[in-house]
Amino acid sequence: MNHIKKLIFEGEGVTLDFKKTITSCEKIARTMVSFANNKGGKLLIGVADDGTIKGVKSEDEERYMITKAAHFFARPALEPIFDEVYVDDKLVLVVDTPASDLKPHYALAEDGKWWAYVRVKDKSVLASKIVLEVLKRSSSDEGVLIEYSENEKSLLQYLELHTRITIKECAELLKIGRRRAQRILVDLILSGLIRINTTEKEEFYTVS
Repeated sequence: MNHIKKLIFEGEGVTLDFKKTITSCEKIARTMVSFANNKGGKLLIGVADDGTIKGVKSEDEERYMITKAAHFFARPALEPIFDEVYVDDKLVLVVDTPASDLKPHYALAEDGKWWAYVRVKDKSVLASKIVLEVLKRSSSDEGVLIEYSENEKSLLQYLELHTRITIKECAELLKIGRRRAQRILVDLILSGLIRINTTEKEEFYTVS
């Protein structure tokens, strides 16, 4: 079984997305941005959502749409890496978007606004304010100086007992505003003490 067939067999996920064909620069930019903001990922063009290999009809047209999406619908612009692979005599265009050092990247949406996305399982979801702040600060050269105050101690003690917390629960626990709770969570995430857990429905924090 060749490498691409093995990927298709494993199915879509955090680092893999199938597209039968490219119909929208906005949608493809969203996927590529979510890969760049995460661990990187591959788009397989010419493969249906269920893994059926359809093949690419016009490889030049698909390349043009992807390059346009990467350069004009992503900010900072992305530089996808293209490869062509024949699977069962059908051409599959492999588009690799590596993890970026310039995070966060934003995609231009249909509403004319720029939004940041991250990859959650096989979906590209909107990045929360906390995720955005973590992406910004993790790609800067600034170190994290933790003020290990009562708030941080209380939060970590709570997590040892309850295993998880949301930003709303954190603000209530520490009796502080949401913005201040956000700053504390970001610092603890960047220092490696806690971890963000993002699902399509919610975001919560656990001990690393």
